[in-house]
Amino acid sequence: MLAKLILEDGSVYEGEVYGAGRSVAGEVVFNTGMVGYPECFTDPSYTGQILVLTYPLIGNYGVPAYNGRDDLLNTAFESDRIHIAGLVVSEVSFHYSHRKDHSNLNNWLKANGVPAISGIDTRALTQKLRSKGAMLGKIVVENDKDVDFFDPNQENLVARVSPSEPVTYGDGEKTVLLVNCGCKYNIIRSLVRRNVKVVSVPWDWDFTGQSFAGLLVSNGPGDPRMCDVTVGRIRRVLEREIPTFGICLGNQLLALAAGASTYKLKFGHRSQNQPCVQVGSKRCFITSQNHGYAVDERSLPDDWEPWFFNANDGTNEGIRHKRKPFMGVQFHPEASPGPLDTAFLFDEFVSML
Repeated sequence: MLAKLILEDGSVYEGEVYGAGRSVAGEVVFNTGMVGYPECFTDPSYTGQILVLTYPLIGNYGVPAYNGRDDLLNTAFESDRIHIAGLVVSEVSFHYSHRKDHSNLNNWLKANGVPAISGIDTRALTQKLRSKGAMLGKIVVENDKDVDFFDPNQENLVARVSPSEPVTYGDGEKTVLLVNCGCKYNIIRSLVRRNVKVVSVPWDWDFTGQSFAGLLVSNGPGDPRMCDVTVGRIRRVLEREIPTFGICLGNQLLALAAGASTYKLKFGHRSQNQPCVQVGSKRCFITSQNHGYAVDERSLPDDWEPWFFNANDGTNEGIRHKRKPFMGVQFHPEASPGPLDTAFLFDEFVSML
């Protein structure tokens, strides 16, 4: 079956549809990673986005089995379902081989209701997105009705992916309250492995009166300014000087709570090979990233300081308080997919508890 990828600037790319045979719209973004598509597709931060993969062959190692939410500490996925709105690739492999494979990519996408289009020159498409910036687009499938362009960033996407009630993981000695804005499973795994009890709460949960040793604000999708309720509650926790760690969207929410501002990047950072330099040192770490917004470090209050910056474009990748136990990073120290160069940040956070 044929399909078209149509961008808001009028560009049209024709290809063949697989996965779910339905039309969708969203924000078109790209990821330059070679592997890790099961982790990427199940990352809630991709909610509302049509993902372009620059690596030319996708699907050749299949999809592992998912053992259910209760088995999250052993699963290869980062949530219980696919979150991308659609997928754009150059070539899809229906043949797969891996010791943990369970299904092929086509069947997995179809089961999750996600359409994909192949036969696209994804590297040429990525060059357009880099020069003009991420833009709205839609996959229109033959014999299915057309859909309107849709800007997911105009909605509170966090409300879509955040859990509806608190959930506890692990039985460690100290408790970390996790503000779950669409948290990747490996953040929870990383804490539980360090003998921490994790209490995951919804994004709008009033946690200000609760007792806990530390606060972790997770990753998630969309514009951080949509989560003003969460920002206000983080600010009240900072007043109590409880150790606080923000990751990705959580870093942006922490910055807003501190009084700084955020802005939208031209095309975002989405890959497993983003180089980040620690401020004041010559140490460069290779990080996994998935974000379209960033902190404006020029707006940081005097008692906060930049912590990391991106070696490619110089944008801020982390902040911390000069005296108090508050810190945040824009990248993903839990990786999944990607390198674990910065996993030590979890150790640093746990040592503050």
